[in-house]
Amino acid sequence: MQKIIISDPTLRDGNHAVRHQLSREQIAIYAKAADLAGVSIVEVGHGNGIGASSIQVGLAKETDEVLLRTARENLKKSKLGVHCIPGFATVEANIKPAIAAGVDVFRIASHCTEADTTRNHIEFVRTQGKEVFGVLMMSHMAPVEILVEEALKMESYGAEAVVIMDSAGAYFPKDVEERITALCSALKIQVGFHGHNNLGMAVYNSLVAAQCGATILDGCARGFGAGAGNTQLEVLVAVLEREGFSTGIDLYKILDASDIAEREVMKEIPTIKSTSIVSGLSGVFSGFMRHVDRVSKEYNVDPRDVFFKLGERKVVAGQEDVIVEVALDLAKKGGKK
Repeated sequence: MQKIIISDPTLRDGNHAVRHQLSREQIAIYAKAADLAGVSIVEVGHGNGIGASSIQVGLAKETDEVLLRTARENLKKSKLGVHCIPGFATVEANIKPAIAAGVDVFRIASHCTEADTTRNHIEFVRTQGKEVFGVLMMSHMAPVEILVEEALKMESYGAEAVVIMDSAGAYFPKDVEERITALCSALKIQVGFHGHNNLGMAVYNSLVAAQCGATILDGCARGFGAGAGNTQLEVLVAVLEREGFSTGIDLYKILDASDIAEREVMKEIPTIKSTSIVSGLSGVFSGFMRHVDRVSKEYNVDPRDVFFKLGERKVVAGQEDVIVEVALDLAKKGGKK
């Protein structure tokens, strides 16, 4: 029976859904429940990762140190993971304190064509004896051969796995099959997949990834995450077990953890809204949804038009300022029709 490592970013990607306002109390409650269920890795932090709290992408309610130390105190068996984007995070200011706080797994991420930026971070983490994955975000924006080239770079830097993110929820199963198959053939390390549910494909895409050789899958309680949400964790666990994969997770206890998350952590359960669908179709980062909705109201323009224009400009996370430019340009051309 093929073993699948489940990495749970409920307390990281889910932070996008609440404008990065998760509290230490909420971190403690869910971390304890996920640990009890047997989740392999519990990922914690600001939605954009350690070091990302800022006016531009959102100020977090708690510091990285508070979030990580709180999680560490409540994880007995599960590993503590973090998302880390060079540019937001530096070795001195963020990675070293994270190591001191007890982080086990560092997921060093870049845009899908910019793996070069992860080299120093990956190499440093390996020298510290910590587990490190490379992560290629917005992976739908690169052809398969480029994804393979970028993943091979991460492997050469010392990454022990490479995870591709469907950050916009744009993939269909055939896209996942093509990419995961190619990566598993080219790499000597593990391959992982992180799905978003903009087009309702997250669980199916994740299952296809496992069937094609991926051994690391991400999932969030109730799908709690940016935009339409992530792969729904409790559904993913049930489907994987039904299909003959082993996750090491207790089904009843992960169902309990999801109930706890809904009650204690979420303001609302993620749903596929009109703008979520357009975000997926246009290939724009799911985390832009709140920004697009807010700016569209301010400039009296259709948020769907904004998403399609952002897609044409191939905007990625960190370019939130472009949302205003696009909305202003649409407003000058007549706004809502």
